[in-house]
Amino acid sequence: MNQAIDASRTRPITSVLIVGGGTAGWLTASILAAKHQHSNLSITLIEAPDIPIIGVGEGTWPSMRSTLHSVGIMESDFIKKCDASFKQGSKFVAWHTGDADDYYYHPFDLPRDFNKVNLAQHWVNTQPDLSFSKLSCVQEHLCEANLSPKLKHSGNYSGVSNYGYHLNAGKFSEFLKKHCVEKLNVKLVLDKVCHVESHKTGECAGDIAYVKTENSGDLHADLFIDCTGFRSLLLGQHCGIKFIDKSQQFPINSALAVQVPYREDQAITSATVSTAQQAGWVWDIGLSSRRGVGHVFSDAHTSEDQALRDLQTYLKLDDKSFNQLEPRRIGITPGYREKFWHNNCVGVGLSAGFLEPLEASAMMLIETSASMIADLMPTTRAAMDVVSLRFNRRSHYRWQRIIDFLKLHYHLSQRTEAFWRDAASADHVSDRLKEDLELWRHQAPWKAEFDSLEEAFPAASYQYVLYGMGFNTRGSEAILNGAAEAINSVAHEAQLLSSKLESNCDILSLIHSV
Repeated sequence: MNQAIDASRTRPITSVLIVGGGTAGWLTASILAAKHQHSNLSITLIEAPDIPIIGVGEGTWPSMRSTLHSVGIMESDFIKKCDASFKQGSKFVAWHTGDADDYYYHPFDLPRDFNKVNLAQHWVNTQPDLSFSKLSCVQEHLCEANLSPKLKHSGNYSGVSNYGYHLNAGKFSEFLKKHCVEKLNVKLVLDKVCHVESHKTGECAGDIAYVKTENSGDLHADLFIDCTGFRSLLLGQHCGIKFIDKSQQFPINSALAVQVPYREDQAITSATVSTAQQAGWVWDIGLSSRRGVGHVFSDAHTSEDQALRDLQTYLKLDDKSFNQLEPRRIGITPGYREKFWHNNCVGVGLSAGFLEPLEASAMMLIETSASMIADLMPTTRAAMDVVSLRFNRRSHYRWQRIIDFLKLHYHLSQRTEAFWRDAASADHVSDRLKEDLELWRHQAPWKAEFDSLEEAFPAASYQYVLYGMGFNTRGSEAILNGAAEAINSVAHEAQLLSSKLESNCDILSLIHSV
């Protein structure tokens, strides 16, 4: 008996079943399959044929470039098939005071010579007229001019500045599906899961044994990955892993999403634009073919009718034109699962949790989770226990730090509406963030404070948000060697690139024409 039990725990892991398609499922499948394509690991994905796709525009981080390259996808193919455009960061409008000139950038480029000199401390010491992002990197210049991060002759996934993408999520998942099935040997089952069954006895009791489908029989696997979205069919419903609600930290609980055609000769922006409203904010994502726009808001602070009016005002559309867009309501419950990996089931994407799309962290979390599973793929069921502990520990740290970073945007706001007062409240600021803010009142953040591999946002990101939102750090009389040289090189490069770079529209048109 003991030998049989030991054998079940030491048997090699040879099969993975991903339950659910969409961006989470197919991005996970592509990362796992590319990493293990020369092994004996079998990867199957089951996808219901009639699950509706929300289809809002989404933003990625620059990490998506290396992800797509690593799974064998050509950048031009991806751009053409997924309505993709270039994203060089985020622009926050009216978040600080709501005044007419209130905006700042969180660009993807690090401040110039970031590893040599802390330009944030230099900016604090000198308090120049330029915004911190404009002084320290070229991307605010490029974004304000709607310039592409790539030259005409830039190669696959290369450019003159750091960039990610805006993309059509529905088209992206279909693109990845085709690539996975045709190039990476992922097996696709088009069917619905109607039951999940666990082992009842033995050393593997509690593990998922198989999922029962409507038409394809029972699908067995050694490892199950839950990509079923908000339903969290495996991790949440079947395994009963508690959802940790973060509504007190983030009062936003609703979104109204629309797809907006471009006006004639309208520029394609280089940044996701987030514009504060009375009880939330509007995202504006420029794809190559249209804009994806949505208003996220708190229904405790405004009505849906008022939120619709605010969105219509933002878009500057008359009643007829706005109603033709057919806004869709999306519910949001911010939070995450108490465990991300339980027994032989791991959640990726919305099944694991969701906050809000403020810094486009959702797609990044799929990438990092899938990459961590691929890198840590347990060889046996016994090894899986240790792997899951490490996965959960690292994932929890990452989620907590994302929460801190998103909360920072609200906490520093000086807007006076009830929503913004509640969102800025220090009552639900973590001890870690309180500690950081106390330190940063005396000295500007820098790289040494962010030494974990699981940091979602580097020190540079905190610098951009802190000083974009008017945070006060005590100045010093210290002269930082190399600061003046770095700042001069930014100004010189911004002028040079402004004369050499094409607009996003022109570079995207060139890509589509080839």
